[in-house]
Amino acid sequence: MVMVRFIDREGNAVEAEGTAGTSLLQCGQAAGMPLEGTCEGQMACSTCHVIVAPEWFDRLPEASEEEEDMLDLAAHVTRTSRLSCQIVLGDEIEGLEVRIPAESRDMQKS
Repeated sequence: MVMVRFIDREGNAVEAEGTAGTSLLQCGQAAGMPLEGTCEGQMACSTCHVIVAPEWFDRLPEASEEEEDMLDLAAHVTRTSRLSCQIVLGDEIEGLEVRIPAESRDMQKS
């Protein structure tokens, strides 16, 4: 299991545990984070956008051109923005911290 920390829109830290080899999106959804993931990880939307803590950003594999294109459509994008469906959990990112953007939508909960 891999521990990660989500910071919600109110600034509350939520510790979550996910299985190595699964996506950060799946881990966040299991922890109740507002990460819709409409396209189910196919990089056809940006509803799983997260902001990676600066100290972690350069430790992740680089985003693909396709991911960068999808991030162009997301609200509140920053230099350390990523799609959580493209971050695979593993020992090398144990303790990863990401923030839910100020504006995110989860139509599954609407």
